[in-house]
Amino acid sequence: MIGYIDKIKQISKQILEDCKVDMVIGFRRGTVPMMNEPCVAKTEDDVDQFVWDGHCGINLANYLMGRKEKIGIVAKGCDTRNIVTHIIENKIDRDQLYIIGVPCKGMIDRRQVNNRFEGVREVIDQGDTVKIIGADFEEKLDKTDLLQSNCATCTHPNPVIHDELVGDPVEVPTDIDQWADVRKIEAMSTEDKWGYFDDLLKECIRCYACRNACPLCYCPTCFVDESTPQWVGKSQDPIDVRTFHFLRAFHCAGRCTDCGACERACPVGINMRVFTQKLEKDCYDLYGWEAGLTTDVRPPLDTYRADDPEEFIK
Repeated sequence: MIGYIDKIKQISKQILEDCKVDMVIGFRRGTVPMMNEPCVAKTEDDVDQFVWDGHCGINLANYLMGRKEKIGIVAKGCDTRNIVTHIIENKIDRDQLYIIGVPCKGMIDRRQVNNRFEGVREVIDQGDTVKIIGADFEEKLDKTDLLQSNCATCTHPNPVIHDELVGDPVEVPTDIDQWADVRKIEAMSTEDKWGYFDDLLKECIRCYACRNACPLCYCPTCFVDESTPQWVGKSQDPIDVRTFHFLRAFHCAGRCTDCGACERACPVGINMRVFTQKLEKDCYDLYGWEAGLTTDVRPPLDTYRADDPEEFIK
């Protein structure tokens, strides 16, 4: 995967030179370890800043909403699934985009690294291994042991929509139970579930980083900011905190691609993916639906048919 960068730069420079796009959105080296940052290249010289490795976990689809320009975008599998959703929901036109597809082998979980090592100065993605360098140590670990949790269970690592691929598609895993964690929670008693979610959310500081990082949270006014009526309070009251997380998850039902942006952005490390994963599983079990795989079909909660099953209506 780290060998993709030359091809990314080549394609980006070519589409800028040919005036196919006004800009290309990619990644450049971040100012802290394991945190590459979005970069907008408008000239061929700008493209020289681009990098690609296991630290490009931010979902770049977040930077497309409402844009009028012709845009090139470097996109891995989950990014392209969100782009599909944006096209379906009329947030961007397909004709505006030149999608540089990146087959993905997973992003490195910086929290895992920082929890295991103190004083990390540099983390180098070497393909199948990761070199971790500190002031007085150097370690090499298998990359599979350091993947973000969503990457470890990803079943769509290849771009689902693209104009050009930077490498051969990676092998799609067939032995992954992507909802194993959900089933564990489903099997709990009501009291145990209550305790689980109480413990999960007790550290939430209501900073809304999860909402701001999510490529699906683009309502002009979020429900937490409504004042007439006020749907949820602004306090740290546990009910307000739960209401925010539960309602945000339901807004993403049938749309979430499990890109992990919410969990990655959380400053206190809350795994709020457990909410959206449960709803993903329900959509798959009830409708056979996975979000962002095609522009030809709308999500199940965004459609109505006269012959929809109605057995639940008494």
